[in-house]
Amino acid sequence: MYFLKKYIIANKLISIVAFYFIVSILLKIIFSIDILIPCLWKTIFHIECPGCGLTRAFIDILHCNFIDAFNDNPLIFIVLPVGIFYLYFDFMKFRRKLKSTYTQHGI
Repeated sequence: MYFLKKYIIANKLISIVAFYFIVSILLKIIFSIDILIPCLWKTIFHIECPGCGLTRAFIDILHCNFIDAFNDNPLIFIVLPVGIFYLYFDFMKFRRKLKSTYTQHGI
């Protein structure tokens, strides 16, 4: 838990965006309140960008509706595993770096 707290502090911007995303998803699922930021590309050009539908697809995955998730945006099956992979290995790199810092200073 200590490493996670330090990781969150070190990655403030990612943590704020993740917190907003998690709260938005929970509000959407539980209370049907939509506070998600609309797609700027779709708002201006009235054409869906490659990222449009990723949030809906993520919500569908949380509900185990994999076919609906694929219909919303097939990229979710690439973006989600790559994102989890990146976060896991970035956290492990941070943890090793933090452990080596404490080992060098005798803490």
